Amino acid sequence: MTQHVRDIMTSRLVTVEPQASVTAVAQKMRDEDIGIVLVIEGDDLRGLVSDRDLVVRALAEGGDPNEKTVTSACSDDLVTITPDEDLDHAVELMREHSVRRLPVVEEGHPVGIISIGDLAIERDASSALGDISAAKPNQ
Repeated sequence: MTQHVRDIMTSRLVTVEPQASVTAVAQKMRDEDIGIVLVIEGDDLRGLVSDRDLVVRALAEGGDPNEKTVTSACSDDLVTITPDEDLDHAVELMREHSVRRLPVVEEGHPVGIISIGDLAIERDASSALGDISAAKPNQ
């Protein structure tokens, strides 16, 4: 039986508007205990920002993180997938584009996200990555 992206994607999305400050996004990541947020405008996906993006693209450049918007750090050249695509296609896209997460969209609207950790848990939960990805974070 073929598995689809919708079978393992995370549908609980954390989003921000493009004008959100870098500080506000970092605080949201801390409060939600996540490492990535989707940047949306209205209902449309405009970008994606990871905790690493905030550090490398925004904080390392200097300036006031309260004044910088998330658009200074987000990736806007996105690779996306639809919920009905096969998991094998998700793996291919991640490999081809060297990405660890794929936003899941329907008609340009985000409906989920699938990560390399999700795939590891599904494909080989006993692997090191699967084991780490399944572990609850320390508080």
